[in-house]
Amino acid sequence: MRAVEANFDGLVGPTHNYAGLSYGNIASQSNLKEASNPKLAAKQGLMKMKALADRGFKQGIIAPQARPDLSVLRALGFSGSDSAVLNKAAKRAPELLANVYSASSMWTANAATVSPSADTADGRVHFSVANLNAKFHRSLEPPTTERMLKAMFGDERYFAHHAALPATVQFGDEGAANHNRFCRDYGEAGVELFVYGREGFNEHAVAPSRFPARQTREACEAIARRHGLSNEHFVLAQQTPEVIDAGVFHNDVIAVSNRNVLFAHEAAFVDGPRVLAELQEKLGDTKLICVTVHHDQVSVSDAVRSYLFNSQLLSLDDERMLLVVPQECREIASVSDYLDSLVQAGGPISEIQVFDLKQSMRNGGGPACLRLRVVLTEQEVVAVNPNVWMNDTQFERLNAWVDKHYRDRLTQADLADPSLLEESRRALDELSAILSLNNVYPFQS
Repeated sequence: MRAVEANFDGLVGPTHNYAGLSYGNIASQSNLKEASNPKLAAKQGLMKMKALADRGFKQGIIAPQARPDLSVLRALGFSGSDSAVLNKAAKRAPELLANVYSASSMWTANAATVSPSADTADGRVHFSVANLNAKFHRSLEPPTTERMLKAMFGDERYFAHHAALPATVQFGDEGAANHNRFCRDYGEAGVELFVYGREGFNEHAVAPSRFPARQTREACEAIARRHGLSNEHFVLAQQTPEVIDAGVFHNDVIAVSNRNVLFAHEAAFVDGPRVLAELQEKLGDTKLICVTVHHDQVSVSDAVRSYLFNSQLLSLDDERMLLVVPQECREIASVSDYLDSLVQAGGPISEIQVFDLKQSMRNGGGPACLRLRVVLTEQEVVAVNPNVWMNDTQFERLNAWVDKHYRDRLTQADLADPSLLEESRRALDELSAILSLNNVYPFQS
């Protein structure tokens, strides 16, 4: 069946700030307490969405979550009016205030894992919301994420939604940032690659020693089961512990795929040759094309600094692909030289498009972090909430909305300001109407 891969990008929220909350994410920690620019961050994201939509790619929008999450502070013992809760938290537990103000929902690659209808037992698109339990600030997201996805993909004839897995260490799940899919054409049955960093029930298994591995094998297996994937339609792979310790906190910082092409560093997987052989075996007549980057071309350190693999790989036609990368890839000599040689080599990746996403990059997320991939048939596209698609009208409306509501400077000290809470709520209340999200935010109930 004819299908397309749609990318749903996270819209940066009005409280975008640098709190350095993500241990193991070098960029996030490096910019701790720097001043952010929420208005510029949102506009950089919107510009990327519109540019790709203008090139003919199916592009959607996912709204930010409501922050700060005062219900969490109240559950942790802070009482009184909203202003009083903010004031008390700022004085007694500023680290908690920073967590409930997290802007991390913008990275929608972590929102959920998605299996297309061509792969699943019941012929529907399946969404499993990620529990994100490795980080406190991210563990707050799943309930709103589930409501958001249901407001976007609401027709039960075509879409099936699963709540987050149990929020325990054994079932740590970081969503599509550790998931790729291989196929000849999007509408044909494919092979899904689930990548994990550790085994939840095996304390003696190989695991990183410096930074935590956030995704477990058990979570991957559970998602494959609940999505109704047969054994012939998925492969499990472990991410190399050494690259996790080098700052590759998700697999999308070391590998990305599109259709039958895998673009990855040679250090991406434990027992890489076995993983590739199993993928090829299950793909059958569809040839797996591996574009492998070697250590002597780009080091893991330069890959992490540039976010070379945290890119989007998009089909221009049946043979040629576009690689969407952040500006940082042109600022690191080894990576820039590699990209030039990649295009000149005449392989499937024939074009590079660069975007300035510095506000997101400084907080630890690049082009791939910002988007959730959803393969949709023509019927399924029609069933999606029409107001979440990027087009000329929505681009103009959303830019005007950002201009109206967003600040151009935000520091950690500003998080105690009650007016920031009110500004954010007014903005998101208006946004839910623009995107027809039917009051998905808790403060709207």
